[in-house]
Amino acid sequence: MRLLTLLAATSAMLSLAVAAPGAAREDYPTKPIKLVVPYPPSGIGDTAARDIARNLAQRLGQPVIVENKPGASQMIGAEAVAKAPADGYTLFLGSLSSLVLNIGAQKSLPYDPFKDFAPVSLAFTTPLYLVVNPELPVKSVADLIAYARGNPGKLSFGSIGPGSSLHLTAEMFKSMTGTDMVHIPYKGSMPALSDMVGGQIQLMFDVGTSALPLVHGGRLRVLGVTSKTRASGTPDIPPIADTVPGFDASFWFGIVAPAGVPQPIIDKLSTELRAILKQPALREKFRSNGVELTGSTPAEMAARMQADLPIWQEVQRKAGISPE
Repeated sequence: MRLLTLLAATSAMLSLAVAAPGAAREDYPTKPIKLVVPYPPSGIGDTAARDIARNLAQRLGQPVIVENKPGASQMIGAEAVAKAPADGYTLFLGSLSSLVLNIGAQKSLPYDPFKDFAPVSLAFTTPLYLVVNPELPVKSVADLIAYARGNPGKLSFGSIGPGSSLHLTAEMFKSMTGTDMVHIPYKGSMPALSDMVGGQIQLMFDVGTSALPLVHGGRLRVLGVTSKTRASGTPDIPPIADTVPGFDASFWFGIVAPAGVPQPIIDKLSTELRAILKQPALREKFRSNGVELTGSTPAEMAARMQADLPIWQEVQRKAGISPE
C-alpha cells in the first residue's frame, strides 16, 4: 500500500512539473507588473514606456506600473532589475546605452547585460540629429566636414557626458570624416543646447524631441539624421550616410527581464509587446517625433545586442574611452 501511495505521489509531482510551463503561461500575470525606467519623468524613454505600459496592462488584465529609477548612467535601474526575482513581475526598459555601451564605459558595472537579463523584445529606435548654431557658415554635412577639416580643433560639440550615446556618435562622426573637434560634456541635453544657441559650442548630436523644436523655432540648424535612411517622421532631413557612407547611429530601446524568468512568460510578454508596437495610432504618435516603434522576438533582440557590441567598442577604443 505504501508503495502504491508513493508511486501515486511521485506521478502527481511529475504531472505538475510537466504542466508548470503551460500553467505559467496561462495564469501569468496574477498581480501587477513593474516596469523600471532608468530615466526621469517626461523624457522620450519615460513617455514611450508609459504608453507601452498602459497598452500592456490592457492586454494582460493587470496593472503595469512604471517606476523611474534614473541615475549613474542607467546603472541604478538596471542593477535593481538584475537582482529582482525571476518571476516576470519586474521588467526593465533597457537600451543600447545600458545594455551595450556601459560594458566599455563602466569599470565596475554592477550587472552583466548578457548574463543577468533575458531579452523580451526591442521596443523602439530613435536616430539622432546633427544640429549646429545657425551662425556657423555651413548648410550641409559636406559643408561641416570641409569647415572642420579647415579649422582643426576650433569647433566644439556638446554631449550629455563622456561615453554617452551622444558623445560616441560624435566620435564616430569624427573618426569616419577625419575631423578634429573638441568635446564639451554637459550634465544634460538642455544645458548643452542652450549653450549652442548662445554660441558657446557649435554643434551637437541629439534626439529629435529635444533638438527639433529649436530647429523649427529658427534657433538651430539641422544638417542630417544619423539613421541609414531618412527617418519616416522627418523625411525632409537627409541621412548623414548620404555624405559619409556607412554612417549609422540609430539607438534602440527594448524590454528585458531578469535572467531565469520561465520561457513561456518571456514568450507571452514578447508576443503582447509586438502586437502593441504594431498599432497604427501608436506608431504614428511616435513617428512624428522621429521615434520608430519596433518589435522583435527575444532571439532577435539578443542578436542585436551581440552585433552592436564590437561596433561600439571599436568607437570607444578609437575615442580613447576606457572604463571608469
